[in-house]
Amino acid sequence: MSGVDNESPVYLHQLPVPGEDQYVSLALVNTLFTVSHGEVDLLDGAEAAHLWLVRHALLPDKVALNGRQSGRLRALREALRLLFAARAAGARPPADALDTLNATLAAAPATPRLDWGADGPRRADVPDVGNPAAAALSLLAEDAADLLTGTDAAQLTECAAQGCARWFLRSHGARRWCTTKCGNRVRAARAYAARKASSP
Repeated sequence: MSGVDNESPVYLHQLPVPGEDQYVSLALVNTLFTVSHGEVDLLDGAEAAHLWLVRHALLPDKVALNGRQSGRLRALREALRLLFAARAAGARPPADALDTLNATLAAAPATPRLDWGADGPRRADVPDVGNPAAAALSLLAEDAADLLTGTDAAQLTECAAQGCARWFLRSHGARRWCTTKCGNRVRAARAYAARKASSP
């Protein structure tokens, strides 16, 4: 499997990124990041993309994913990255990023349903399952639309650590890094630079 090995879940998310447990679209955007030895892409190839979708309960394990479908997943990831950046900057996103999200939503339109659980009635739209891969991407796009239009959108922040490029939901106004690991790395770099500048 290109780009992902059996150890990837261990080193990858040693520290959880705030918001990924609430929004799977945030986890999708964070599948491309940089570590000390270079860039890591958890969606590098159809097999890796399939594994990611299965692990996030978006696709049954028995449903295969082809190269075109995994390419659409990566295209959605890039569109979401642009949409998140536009939302954080208070700017209009590129039209093609918005088109990608809307086309993904339209590829597996949801059927409105009413569920009645222990807490009472709630709306639960169900995407068209005739094409499981399109339905999985549609769920991701819907999740992103909920994030971008909901109250959590104001907390959407890109990690300020150089080279990280992960997004997270800021728990308080002063937070600038997705994990304490990134924060420690930045502080260590600053301390090193300060020592170097003060040395004769």
